[in-house]
Amino acid sequence: MSKAYIFPGQGSQFPGMGKALYERSAEARELMDRANGILGFPITDIMFGESADDLKATRVTQPAIFIHSVVLALCSGLETPAMVAGHSLGEFSALAAAGAMSFEDALKLVAVRASAMQKCCEKVPGAMAAIIKLPTETIEEICASCSGLVIPANYNSEGQVVISGEAEAVAEACEKMKEAGAKRALPLPVSGAFHSPLMEPARLELAEAIDRTPFQAPSCPVYQNVTALPSTDPEVIKANLLKQLTAPVRWTQTVENMVADGADYFLEIGPGTVLQGLVGRIAPDVVKEGLSE
Repeated sequence: MSKAYIFPGQGSQFPGMGKALYERSAEARELMDRANGILGFPITDIMFGESADDLKATRVTQPAIFIHSVVLALCSGLETPAMVAGHSLGEFSALAAAGAMSFEDALKLVAVRASAMQKCCEKVPGAMAAIIKLPTETIEEICASCSGLVIPANYNSEGQVVISGEAEAVAEACEKMKEAGAKRALPLPVSGAFHSPLMEPARLELAEAIDRTPFQAPSCPVYQNVTALPSTDPEVIKANLLKQLTAPVRWTQTVENMVADGADYFLEIGPGTVLQGLVGRIAPDVVKEGLSE
């Protein structure tokens, strides 16, 4: 069995995330306590608490999911997989778990990314919407026909694509999608246009941090969001990681390529079960499991 480890992105967080892991593993406690010091505030208090609202701020959500996912991967005695991938933020988790960056360096990058994206959302408001049950080609054509900026941002599975861009353009696209036969065109509860050109200010800020961060060749190929292809070259990984902020997440193509390259077992590591569901729709014959606590 050829194993692929996959790591979730923003939206998978839940109150109490990581608490059981912290309590059972001295190694996990050491890493999480170190994370509090790196971030400069006790994020574990928010992670282990009961408030879903406290976890919603981007500057908290992204580091929390990263910490939960990577500490779980490092402290669970897992064997080295054949390949890894992560959805959006999860790509940072995948890279850290595969040794392309240290836990500390990756967390610092995630913190910069989260802060930059939150500032970008405040300065350049945008919107996102999930389009359900409409051909991908039709979605792309409708986005291109709108008067403002709107693009496909997440190719999550066949039948589920998230669009992103200027609020008025996203609203216009949603109406056209429904007219074209979409089962649903559902606005998402976000304040920014993630994975679109509106994130350019955040990309510029992240670029400086990535340039200062040492990268190594990972222990296995990392399938990256912007190309859906495997990478082991640190320079290629850095370039693709930066492009990811303003380019679509090609998750459907990523999973298809991983399966074509031999993956027949997918383990989602971190909070939630979203990626297991997406993999099930993209590649129904593979084995899917989750690791979360």
